[in-house]
Order: sequence, then structure tokens, then C-alpha cells
Amino acid sequence: MLSTQKHVISTNIFSYPCVKVKKNINGDTRTIVSMAKKDDFSQKSTPKTPLKIASQAVVAVLGLGFIDAGYSGDWSRIGVISTETEDLLKAVAFVVVPLCLFIILSISKATDD
Repeated sequence: MLSTQKHVISTNIFSYPCVKVKKNINGDTRTIVSMAKKDDFSQKSTPKTPLKIASQAVVAVLGLGFIDAGYSGDWSRIGVISTETEDLLKAVAFVVVPLCLFIILSISKATDD
């Protein structure tokens, strides 16, 4: 809330009404309520759809799974995979993780038609 000698202005960041109280020269008090216009989103700044977010999450989990299986040592210790497979996953992670990052970025740049 901003208060000066002759004006009181109340604004909020979420496009709520703006209230102005003015005093005229003859001493009358006037209250003006104006509504802020919502911003129009362009095609470049469209909000992400739930499908885009879900597909990015799936690709991220895939990349993190390769890192976890190859480098944690937990999977080979409990016997789920062998140490040879773990070494193979370490090598494959160098290809899969950058590919996952590329896919995530390309999904975020894709436009809805």
C-alpha cells in the first residue's frame, strides 16, 4: 500500500483491483477501482503442459538410473547385476546421459501445434 498526500494506491502482483482515492479541488473524495489487464502469452512463452513435464521427468530418471546402476556399486553388491555389467553401464552412461540431456532440452523447445 502506497500512501501520499492526496492519493492512496493499493496494488497486488496478481492482477487484483487497483484502488485510488482522490480528493478533488472542491473537497469531494472519489474512489476509483480499476482492474489490471492480464498479460497475453506469446507462443514462445507458452506454459509447459503436463505431458511435456512428465516426458522430461521420465527421460531424466532414465539418465539418472544409468548413473546409479553404474557408479553406486549397490546393484552389484546385492547381486542384481554382475561387476562386468556394472563396468559396461559406466561406459554406456557417458553416451546415455548427454543423450538424455539433449532429449530434455529438445522437448522443452518443441512447440505445440
